[in-house]
Amino acid sequence: MIEKIRIALSRVFVLALLMVILLSSSATNQRWPLFAETLFFMGVVLAAVASMGRLWCSVYIAGYKTDVLVMQGPYSMTRNPLYFFSLIGAMGVALATETLIIPILVMFAFAAYYPFVIKSEESVLLKRHGNAFSNYFKTVPRFFPKMSGFMEPDTYVVRPKVIKRHMLDALWFVWLLGFLELIEVLHELEMLPTLLWVY
Repeated sequence: MIEKIRIALSRVFVLALLMVILLSSSATNQRWPLFAETLFFMGVVLAAVASMGRLWCSVYIAGYKTDVLVMQGPYSMTRNPLYFFSLIGAMGVALATETLIIPILVMFAFAAYYPFVIKSEESVLLKRHGNAFSNYFKTVPRFFPKMSGFMEPDTYVVRPKVIKRHMLDALWFVWLLGFLELIEVLHELEMLPTLLWVY
């Protein structure tokens, strides 16, 4: 029941944020265009890092998530690298709106939602993997990577069919940048109304 409520709330938040983006323009871009372009550039960099990071995670986790406790590659530095890179990507897309309010909202929503998801997944992993997960839990941080823990094997078996599906997920952040640019052009052409000016 709690999981359904969390999913519903996250969908409502994303829909509301999408409506704000569709019906608003960047006041930051109007007043400080160089600063707004800097925000967009930072957003592109973060979205690219997130896409590459999620792709890297997929090499290790795709096809193994339910059967094996993956503890190598990005999973040797943080127990939740997919969520870590998702936060980077979400912040990248938020900054690409050339506003400051939307990144703050995204950060708040992420901080309110994902700790519960992570804790819920940890209890499942503990039941499934027992002592192996307990030891992993004690040595590898939950979210922010610890670079000194990095371990990578010389070889690793991947499942190409599964990875292909994950590649599309990894590119969402880049596609969203294109979507934001399209919205900006539609506002400039007055094909979309600007009901709000957002800083």
